[in-house]
Amino acid sequence: MTEPRLRDVYIVDAVRTPVGKYGGALAGIRPDDLAAHVVRSLVDRTPDLDPARIDDVCFGDANGAGEDNRNVARMAVLLAGLPVTVPGVTVNRLCGSGLEAVIQGARAIAHGDAQVVVAGGVESMSRAPYVLRKPERAFPAGHQEMFSSTLGWRMVNPEMRPEWTVALGEGAELIADAQGITREQQDVFALASHQKAVRSWREGGYDAEVVPLPGVDLVRDETIREGSSLEALSKLKPVFRTAGGTVTAGNSSPLNDGAAALLLVDEEGLRATGREPLARVRASAVTGIEPQLFGLGPVEAVRRALDRSGRGFADLTTFELNEAFAAQALGCLGQWPDLDPSVVNPRGGAISIGHPLGASGARLAGAVAHQLAAAGSGTGLAALCIGVGQGLALVLER
Repeated sequence: MTEPRLRDVYIVDAVRTPVGKYGGALAGIRPDDLAAHVVRSLVDRTPDLDPARIDDVCFGDANGAGEDNRNVARMAVLLAGLPVTVPGVTVNRLCGSGLEAVIQGARAIAHGDAQVVVAGGVESMSRAPYVLRKPERAFPAGHQEMFSSTLGWRMVNPEMRPEWTVALGEGAELIADAQGITREQQDVFALASHQKAVRSWREGGYDAEVVPLPGVDLVRDETIREGSSLEALSKLKPVFRTAGGTVTAGNSSPLNDGAAALLLVDEEGLRATGREPLARVRASAVTGIEPQLFGLGPVEAVRRALDRSGRGFADLTTFELNEAFAAQALGCLGQWPDLDPSVVNPRGGAISIGHPLGASGARLAGAVAHQLAAAGSGTGLAALCIGVGQGLALVLER
């Protein structure tokens, strides 16, 4: 029996909100409303497509402990006014959740289980609630511990090895230690992220993908620092190690709010949109690594994805690598000697733009697709490190 041929998967469009800072302009917007906004915007930009033809809406969401509970993808479908026949599913691969949603949507289309999928991600770190364990017995007399669900480890299983559950920033410090990455190198990398983002916004580099929310005074990413300098960055104190630390708030990604969505189709779905695709999905890969070294998760995932695509580092025309920490990004780049660093994050990265956990992977995939479309041809790659030790990568082509 012959194996069925996998279908080609195309990205027709990709949108995202401006990324808001923690407690900033988007803090008053519920995460399900953020998700609904990008879904509605995506549909409105393709008027030839009957929304009833959407086979599924797949969204990444890292926390899901607050207003994004009860399957935020399905909530987005309903709030966006799509037909109630359009289903929705929410996936969680922590920082890679948005990219995981894109990969799962593409996989469904490639195998013939769908023709049109909306895939994306959302996170409101501002609105992530505090959570309380349910007491083991009724009517406890003592005080109860409350946990923030914004970021990082909480309610850790005592069976977990202590070295696995260090703070994310300490994991970045471990990479800096192992590879001899200095504080100055991290600050230089962070400054370049801001400078590239500022330049891209000035030149209209994000005009094709960013869809501001009506009634919200935010038209560009809120955490970009136009006046940043090495002098200013060098004055910031280390956050995770008081003695000898190199990881600061300035060379780390901030806490953020935002959402992103992509329209994925097969050839028949493409004809229904009446549009030219931005890019085609080529290959993906996911890998695991020691949890405390999560920042190096993309190293092997990128290699595997490129190998599966039949491409190499020399073929890449753009590469969106999530900048969780400068130390982490530099640690990955140091493991890819054949990669041209000039193709990495050409329009800025998460240190400047922001990292709304569940949305970031979808933002990266959308950015790669738009950059390939603007160039007219090429091979692009999106990759993220993931807390608890994973890496995720997606190769696109045009």
